[in-house]
Amino acid sequence: MNNKSKIVLAITGASGSIYAKRIIHYLEKYSDQYDSFSIVFSKNAKDVWEHELGNSDFDKINHKVFAPNDFYAPFASGSSDYNCMIICPASMGSIGRIANGISDDLISRSADVILKERKKLIIVARETPYNLIHLRNMTSLTEAGAIILPATPSFYSKPNSIDELVDTVVLRILQMAGIETNTYKWGEN
Repeated sequence: MNNKSKIVLAITGASGSIYAKRIIHYLEKYSDQYDSFSIVFSKNAKDVWEHELGNSDFDKINHKVFAPNDFYAPFASGSSDYNCMIICPASMGSIGRIANGISDDLISRSADVILKERKKLIIVARETPYNLIHLRNMTSLTEAGAIILPATPSFYSKPNSIDELVDTVVLRILQMAGIETNTYKWGEN
């Protein structure tokens, strides 16, 4: 990955805060592979984080965190050079707003910018089962250039803990974002 990469992580109020926490962990570990890393939490994301993880470690993040209504964030404009956005976990409400061009918060506005500028948008869908509306919204986003990467863990690497299981998704997300990680590869390990 070139050193000009700028990544924004959007965390919505969907279940799956552990995925976001592990992405932050690994992006700190692989900080030599990008120039900038920013974060935006949706209105409900911190409440879900506290409920699921039992802490408010999001207050200890060593990266720039933007408020969900901060339209002055650099990645809210096509003139910025952010080239990758990861939405993880992505609620179906956020996916629906993005798929339908409703830019009512920083997450949906930034996703719209990433799509219109033909940059990389990775959406980690967190819902089950999907209804037809969910599937159509994800189809629309795929047709617009987004990558839909559901939070579906794999078992090839024989994970022994929750973190190892979560990492089967997280390391795949980072791979799609262009971050080189030391991860299990089928037929190579």
